Amino acid sequence: MSATRSLDSLVPVTPGQHMAAHDKFILEEEEYDYEGLPPNFSLAANMVAGAFAGIAEHSVMYPIDLLKTRMQVVNPTPAAIYTGLGNAIATISRVEGYMSLWRGLSSVIVGAGPAHAVYFATYEAVKQAMGGNAAGHHPLAAATSGACATIASDAFMNPFDVIKQRMQLHGSTHRTLASCARTVFRNEGLRAFYVSYPTTLAMTVPFTALQFTAYESITKVMQRRRRPGYDPLTHCAAGGLAGGVAAAATTPLDVVKTLLQTRGSSTEAEIRHARGLSSAAGIIWRREGAKGFFRGMKARVVTAAPSTAICWSAYEVAKAYFIRREEEK
Repeated sequence: MSATRSLDSLVPVTPGQHMAAHDKFILEEEEYDYEGLPPNFSLAANMVAGAFAGIAEHSVMYPIDLLKTRMQVVNPTPAAIYTGLGNAIATISRVEGYMSLWRGLSSVIVGAGPAHAVYFATYEAVKQAMGGNAAGHHPLAAATSGACATIASDAFMNPFDVIKQRMQLHGSTHRTLASCARTVFRNEGLRAFYVSYPTTLAMTVPFTALQFTAYESITKVMQRRRRPGYDPLTHCAAGGLAGGVAAAATTPLDVVKTLLQTRGSSTEAEIRHARGLSSAAGIIWRREGAKGFFRGMKARVVTAAPSTAICWSAYEVAKAYFIRREEEK
């Protein structure tokens, strides 16, 4: 059963002040589900919770994300061909040093905080507007709010993702975010930072809609069987399951996105001149067939499941903290 509380619990009043408080908070008698924030929850708190979640998610799982990028590269150099995740970790650590698994992390930290702040602020705003915070199950509201959230956040994050993947490549000489950004801009222009944006949206909109719908649905089911209120295990498990399913389903588009975002580092003219989703997909199909679209799927799922679990858990921790702060006022 979902935990519900009257907004009266957020507004401590004395008996003599009760009617004034009632006039001020006309929604006082309405109940809200824990999954939905109180109507007076601030945008700033939402954004702080989202930024915290984004940085936590990407920082912890970054090495696996680097392996995914390496394994998705079309026609990699012989030194960058790996037989699996274990072999990739061992090879990279031995040849390039253990710390190379974290190369490009600065781009994620700088970009993920603001991008996830926008992401979750948009999610909560659209969800509230569509009635997704009301009691009951609202998959359409969850899917729509997730899609809107990713469109807004990806517009900000896409250039940082390009820089990250350029720094993750085998043989990359970029050591700082700034130097990589300058090189890409000088050699390929501003378009290089957004050439993959349509493909990114083609992947992340269904990914996020599927993930948010699955997360909301799994959380509702699990909450009926557990104690009411904030439950870290519920959010962690629901986030992990939702992320893993969505990641597996959208792997083909992620492979196309990786080709577009790393094309400037390729030595092959055909790859360097890929202009969008269809041309990149054509290159992959001609060279590797259908199996080429699923390269790195295991690494993607291994990354996405715990990443999403960490992201949702961190977001819910921050959300629970702000709700508790409101209750104590």
